[in-house]
Amino acid sequence: MATTLIRPRTTAAPAPRTHKVPRLRTLGPNWYASVMGTAIIANAGATLPYQFPGQRVICQIVWALSAVALAVLLTARAGHWLHHRDQARAHLLDPAVAPFYGCLAMALLAVGGGTLIVGRDLIGERAAIAADAVLFTAGTLIGLVMAVVVPYLMVVRHKVEASQASPVWLLPVVSPMVSAAVGPLLIPHLPAGQPREALLLACYAMFGISLLATLLLLPLVFGRLIVSGPLPLALTPTLFLVLGPLGQSTTAVNQLADVAPGAIDAPYAHALGAFAVVYGVPVMGFALLWLALAGAMLVRAARGGMGFAMTWWALTFPVGTCVTGAAGLARHTGLTAFSWLATALFLALLTAWLLAAVHTLRGLFAGRLLPAQALSA
Repeated sequence: MATTLIRPRTTAAPAPRTHKVPRLRTLGPNWYASVMGTAIIANAGATLPYQFPGQRVICQIVWALSAVALAVLLTARAGHWLHHRDQARAHLLDPAVAPFYGCLAMALLAVGGGTLIVGRDLIGERAAIAADAVLFTAGTLIGLVMAVVVPYLMVVRHKVEASQASPVWLLPVVSPMVSAAVGPLLIPHLPAGQPREALLLACYAMFGISLLATLLLLPLVFGRLIVSGPLPLALTPTLFLVLGPLGQSTTAVNQLADVAPGAIDAPYAHALGAFAVVYGVPVMGFALLWLALAGAMLVRAARGGMGFAMTWWALTFPVGTCVTGAAGLARHTGLTAFSWLATALFLALLTAWLLAAVHTLRGLFAGRLLPAQALSA
């Protein structure tokens, strides 16, 4: 009798998928917040009512740092889309990540604005105007697109509930407000007449887009806090994002009022100057109320064991917009109290930036923020 040995067919396990430049796989759009937070240091510091010897030089250095960081991050994010397109698409479809695409526009706008505020001292006025024109145009277009695309995805693709409402939802709709705040820097460099008036009114239109969208979303955020309780510890710093549209809108109306006399007829120019104060003072008051609430929640989270996360960068740019907003009110009211407020907020901004920057660098060097070992699967 013959016997036949039949060996079972074995199927080799598929080799794990490898990715090029694996550290870039988890590089999300939230990293642009670090560029925003750095650029606002330079922009706010250079516009403070009180200036000390060497202060502008320090602002120039910080602006240069933000410009280099923007260039590096743009390159890295291009690599992310090139080598990890699946992850990039997944980010767009993730309701927790997609809103951060608004940060790209704001990073471009913040660095562009700083180019005219302090960067011109280093690269010359003509180069600064050209660079800001490019960054402003790109940032504005991207911001307007994201202000539509991200809410659209939230409606038709993202599965979100009211209990998931987060201040992060404000990010894509705040970027047009940043355009409204930095656009006035370019108005004096345009030909007199319709070009200046067109950009002035376009900035007011973007002010309205962002303000009304914020008024739609902010009740959802506050309602979620009241009904569902505090945010998770790591997300607590995002409460400061609410300050962004408040401080940035105050900055915008004051910046626009500064350039209105050279861009539009006198009756409107005077009205816009009055609007800067009539609007800015109450909004700054609400910003201080929210700052106190968010600060109390932050202290609670710190006592509860909150560790470092990239959300700490939410403590920088929004506070910086309140600095520039208070500085604008100091110019238009002449009140020393607003000058003191701007200075106090700037010191808080500087402290938050130092903490976020140091922990970010530590995390990068230690491999905790962009780990490679977990990204090849």
